Amino acid sequence: MSTLFSHFFTKINQISPLEHNFTEVLNSIALKPKTLYFYGKLPQNVVKPSKTEAKKSTHTRPKTVAIVGSRHSTRYGQEVAYKLAYELAKKGVIIVSGLAYGIDGIGHKGCLAAGGTTIAVLGTRIDHIYPSAHFKLAEEIVAKGGAIISEYAPSTPKYLNSPLAPGEAGWNGTNWINYDAENCQDAQDNPIPRDPFKKRNLEPHFSFLYRNRLISALSDIVVIVEAAEKSGSLNTAAHALEQGKTVFAVPGNITSPYSQGCNKLIKQGAIPYTESDDILRELFPEDYIKKHKKLRQAKLFGDTDVETKILQAIAAGYRSGEEIMTATHLPPEVFNQTTTLLEIKGRLRSLGLNHWGLV
Repeated sequence: MSTLFSHFFTKINQISPLEHNFTEVLNSIALKPKTLYFYGKLPQNVVKPSKTEAKKSTHTRPKTVAIVGSRHSTRYGQEVAYKLAYELAKKGVIIVSGLAYGIDGIGHKGCLAAGGTTIAVLGTRIDHIYPSAHFKLAEEIVAKGGAIISEYAPSTPKYLNSPLAPGEAGWNGTNWINYDAENCQDAQDNPIPRDPFKKRNLEPHFSFLYRNRLISALSDIVVIVEAAEKSGSLNTAAHALEQGKTVFAVPGNITSPYSQGCNKLIKQGAIPYTESDDILRELFPEDYIKKHKKLRQAKLFGDTDVETKILQAIAAGYRSGEEIMTATHLPPEVFNQTTTLLEIKGRLRSLGLNHWGLV
């Protein structure tokens, strides 16, 4: 289905990956694309102002996270994907996915609801939005400052699907590529252009597995929300690991077939995802160091001057009650009463034998 009847898709942009700061990362991957086609706008570098006049402002690539998962998603997976995309987008993170049914589409929608920017990478030619049910979603992505990307030109022949990922099939104009000849051959055992896609329930001129390398390459972090034991999302995770990207997987019910892939990834070393802070801590480590420092400093101030004296004494390295009382010049009855209150408030903990530590 051609989508050129929409005014959002009347202009197809064509660039090489090196022509834009957002896509230049694709030049360093295996099987790098020579050309990209896209609708909309690609994200620009973020300007980070300098703290002093002596230093110039820096331009950095916007933080980008891929959110992918099963097309046959559960309510649990949909809720996690939407919340994650929404919270990351609120922090200015670009969300990348594949516009597919299930988790991919939910990730795009969560980002848009937060007023964020999202990028959809097609496995089809640029003038063929797939699935067609997500045409309106694709329009919204472009209308709200995002982009629809493909490495396949609008002139790509209907059955041309090369280069192919393992397990995919396509007609190269002469022969079927990477297809079981037993199901597609003539009397001389030569492949013929009989449509095997209906038999295998595959779509012509699509290359979803092959496009997954672009989704992972464009991202700083890849999050697998739900995935069956044999899932295209695991293919995205494999590309991410090969490209040196951090992979998170959402833990799921061990009896759910749609969580088997994620649970397996975690066993193999993927980082379990439990909250958006897990991702933000990886993306913005400096912010979290500052936040942690402020929290630590806040913990050194109590509700009274006496509480503050005790907390700061413990922070300075004093542990025994005698040492703390000597350092703070507090009488035993005040010290005992205050430490009891601080313990109840969860500000310090007993180490035993009248020794204390901060929580």
